[in-house]
Amino acid sequence: MKAAVTHPVTSLTPLRVAAFRRFVLANLVSTTGSAMAPLALAYAVIGQGGGAGSLGVVLATNSVPTIVFTVAGGVLADRLSRSRILFLGNLLSAAAQATLAVLVATHHATTMSIAACGFVSGIAVAFTAPAATGVVGQLVAAEHLQQANALVRLPNNAVKVLGPVVGGVIVAVGGPAWALSWDAFTFLVAALLLLGLRLDAPVTTSSALADLRAGWAGFRARTWLWTYTAAGTVVVAAWLAGFQLLGPVVATEHYSGARSWGLVQGAFAFGLLAGTVVCLRWRPHRLLTVAVITGSGLCLPPAALGTGLDLPWVLLGAVLAGIGLDVAIVAWNTALQQHVPQAELGRLSSFNCVGERVAIPLGYLVTALAAHAWADRTVVLVCAGAIVAATILNLCVRDVYRVNRV
Repeated sequence: MKAAVTHPVTSLTPLRVAAFRRFVLANLVSTTGSAMAPLALAYAVIGQGGGAGSLGVVLATNSVPTIVFTVAGGVLADRLSRSRILFLGNLLSAAAQATLAVLVATHHATTMSIAACGFVSGIAVAFTAPAATGVVGQLVAAEHLQQANALVRLPNNAVKVLGPVVGGVIVAVGGPAWALSWDAFTFLVAALLLLGLRLDAPVTTSSALADLRAGWAGFRARTWLWTYTAAGTVVVAAWLAGFQLLGPVVATEHYSGARSWGLVQGAFAFGLLAGTVVCLRWRPHRLLTVAVITGSGLCLPPAALGTGLDLPWVLLGAVLAGIGLDVAIVAWNTALQQHVPQAELGRLSSFNCVGERVAIPLGYLVTALAAHAWADRTVVLVCAGAIVAATILNLCVRDVYRVNRV
């Protein structure tokens, strides 16, 4: 009688599951297009004669449905097959981007038509995001969730480093329609890959409204969940305002402009990739505590910019922020998947997603108001301080220290 063959557990163990490999490949393929899409979208707006105002309308129209429909997406993620939701969502995104590509290529694109395509894409994201959170837990064992979450992000972060560069070349040589067409094609390929997952739908006898009420009750009952969401909303809003919005302005006024800002963005992207590698090797016991602390690293780049430190220090802050953010995301996803039952994961993760989405217009609005009263560097420093304050308050919640690795 032969002895059973055992395989050592490594950081790559989840890749032995064929369905998980398919899921990772689908994410990788779609990311190659999504990494180019923002640049292509901006130049599509510019190409039809629009300016900053038109681009703002397009971006706002894309973000609104992710706020409005994400909770509905969470309810459906707990009632229907998550793989089918991901398939349909990617198919919808492919149709929206293909339509936009045709409009741009035929010179029929307007601000409103571009915004309409963005609105459809936003709806797709609202329904796929909660479903994607729960899929990983259905594909791999609980003890491998952290490695699985890191492996999903590893190729995505790698693509994000090169995607904008390649997208810039494509837009410069062939125009934005080609980059948008590639984005549509990658969504279509991802949809076909996800169709092969064929995950079963949960058995439920309750109504969708009853599920929504039960999900909200479960969210409120978990103090660690709603406090982390509240703190995260502040952190994301301050990060978007202090780094993404005012960072280029400060770089133009006090550094070498686009060149220095490009280096900062590259350093942050490198940090994200390095953070994923860290998560493949490091398995912290206190998952939520680690998520809260490492996420606070986002204060470093705006603090460096606001205090006028030399560019090498800003770059170091950006690298450390990227590492911390990716560790925080992986640790948070793992904690959520291990401490929330699969039957509720879609709804509870959707409430958390709404907080992050609300932070986008909140951060931009507050910054626009503050910029009229304070200097840009002062606002950036306030944003860094808000991240630190939200982190400290979150660490005062006792439940944070009870959400540990199972």
